[in-house]
Amino acid sequence: MKIVKISPHGFCAGVTGALKKALSLQGEVYCLHELVHNEIVVGDLRKRGFRFVEDIEDVPEGATVLFSAHGVSPQVRRRAMERKLKVVDATCPFVQRVHDAARKYAEEGKFVYVIGKRDHAEVKGILGEIKNPQSPLPHKIAVVSQTTMNSDLVEKTIAELKKTHEVETMAQVCHATKLRQDAVRNFTGDALLVLGSANSSNTRELGEVARCGKVFRAGTLEEVKAIDFSGVEVLGVTSGASTPESFYEEATRWLHERFSG
Repeated sequence: MKIVKISPHGFCAGVTGALKKALSLQGEVYCLHELVHNEIVVGDLRKRGFRFVEDIEDVPEGATVLFSAHGVSPQVRRRAMERKLKVVDATCPFVQRVHDAARKYAEEGKFVYVIGKRDHAEVKGILGEIKNPQSPLPHKIAVVSQTTMNSDLVEKTIAELKKTHEVETMAQVCHATKLRQDAVRNFTGDALLVLGSANSSNTRELGEVARCGKVFRAGTLEEVKAIDFSGVEVLGVTSGASTPESFYEEATRWLHERFSG
């Protein structure tokens, strides 16, 4: 089996920046949600003493709280201030730009349409910026999107909306996400292995945009070893934007030793 490393892959600038902030902290730190959606990264932070919580109320008053790369709503920020928490904000700059756009549209009285997965931490934060009226979708709308969506789906959704609505938009996936998705679309082998966690949106989307016959995902080396690669002649290997390069190299090295040696 031929192993093809697909580039770019791995950490984006937002993840790198979030981890740099996290690792610069000392003492007891509470992280609101997973810093990034990767089990290896989160496991390493737990070993370093980081505590992960899902609600700002679970952070002791006056303690240090780290906001994840996915961003948080204005309501969470306000509550953190009220509880005198020491806030360290690791929000990805591109995610912050989406927040800024959504807030600007809302302040202008526009109905804000969000393309994304409602239960994702990033989308929950963006929705906190919006005050849409409880009414049918108006003719004039403003559109923003989750930064880790399938870029083709975002473009298709906007095109469909424009058929029936007057659309003002700043919706787009982040540059790093699009580059990784385009590289996968251009891969011509017969199977793809995406390295990353199951709860990582950008990892899942890499599998969704693939044009090969088989797609596998693995979050650990044990999961890689459990995959049946029977019949695969050319395997492309990529990784999500929150997947450590150390895991990527470990997995591709094992694949080479197992199937190309």
